[in-house]
Amino acid sequence: MIFQEQWKLSWAFFKVGMLGYGGGPSSIPLVHKEVVERYQWMTDDEFGDTLALANTLPGPIATKMAGYIGHRVGGVTGLINAVLATIVPTIILMIILLTSLQTFKDKPWVSGMTQAVIPIVGVMLAVLTWDFFKKAKKGLGWGGSIGLVAASVIALELLNIHPGILIFVLLLTAVLKKDKGDQAKVRERQGAS
Repeated sequence: MIFQEQWKLSWAFFKVGMLGYGGGPSSIPLVHKEVVERYQWMTDDEFGDTLALANTLPGPIATKMAGYIGHRVGGVTGLINAVLATIVPTIILMIILLTSLQTFKDKPWVSGMTQAVIPIVGVMLAVLTWDFFKKAKKGLGWGGSIGLVAASVIALELLNIHPGILIFVLLLTAVLKKDKGDQAKVRERQGAS
């Protein structure tokens, strides 16, 4: 049973490492597919929380998520397994492909290949974004969701606030709001007694 979970972890993050062309943003939908949809190690909400926290930390997103999810599923062994499955294929491919691409870098097919991947990654991110927006709509409603998206775009694009700072502020706001809600419930119970 333990070996089977470790194998699943390894295989899931190996695929992410192999297919995550373009770095972190293209890896996120792949991690979601494996972790939430295929193996159901997390719910959508847990994945969203993990993604938000991983974005606030320095370093590559794929390895941070692999480490956390690996630890959650298989302990320290799972952590090491998932991180290695994510980075080793990339290291091997990088050595092979960069050596090969240096030879063919001036060929039009190499340029076309790299440009063709960009729209695919964009669509994958758009689908994941739409899924998160639909979930946010359930909790915040249309107005709250659209307002939060608009405020985020303004903060990120116009004010050039780092995404990690924005996520930290939103998490802090959610925690403080939850604490105030919990305190209000306690006062209601005490008043009813």
